[in-house]
Amino acid sequence: MKAVILAAGQGTRIRSIHGERPKCLIEVDSGTILDYQLEALSMAGINDVAIVVGYEKEQIITHVRNHYSRSHQRIQFIENPAYALTNNIYSLWLALEWLRGHSFMVLNADVIFDPEILQAATRPSAPISMIVDPCWRDETMKVIIAGDRVVQMSKKITRDEFSGTYIGITVFNQAIFDKFALKMKHLIGSGQVNVFFNVAVQQLADEGIRVGFSSTNDLPWAEIDDPQDLSFAQQSIFPQLAARVF
Repeated sequence: MKAVILAAGQGTRIRSIHGERPKCLIEVDSGTILDYQLEALSMAGINDVAIVVGYEKEQIITHVRNHYSRSHQRIQFIENPAYALTNNIYSLWLALEWLRGHSFMVLNADVIFDPEILQAATRPSAPISMIVDPCWRDETMKVIIAGDRVVQMSKKITRDEFSGTYIGITVFNQAIFDKFALKMKHLIGSGQVNVFFNVAVQQLADEGIRVGFSSTNDLPWAEIDDPQDLSFAQQSIFPQLAARVF
């Protein structure tokens, strides 16, 4: 299995306190969000990793080269030159050729999590599988689950409707690659470069493709988009991850 980390975004909502730096380089005790993600992937046996970069790309590249030059992980970079005009669908689109022929995991670069969350996720029973938290979190994408599948995913799902909160990590089986790539091609071709790649996942779900899920099982995680998210993570999540050493 391969993994792609979508790290091209500008992070404008957190710039007031984080400065001109990519969100994945937010510092967390003994490392950064990116370090925690790479360590978690390695612990899950995923060592082929691509990082899609854009905004302040040299900061990410320099960080990785300084800290992972002797790592057993094979890390490469894919540039999204249109990062200021596109959303994560375009970043993932640029990585699809590298992912072809493999099962793969897609991670938003602003999510930090306990590495154990990935263990069940690497063994999905469905063509596509999302990691979800059964608890409500404000601002993040929610899902509606029917039986053993996710039937709807959106930020507009209400508290009364939701079944769980999507934490920003999705796993794709190699067998679904062609269908997923075709959906992505149609969306990109029609100019929908400013949406989430989950739009393509939703289209497949609507056509009957099973989108499964794995749970966070009450393990800590946080998506960090703005100062309020960072404050929550610093107070409630980072302390729980402090024992992790990189």
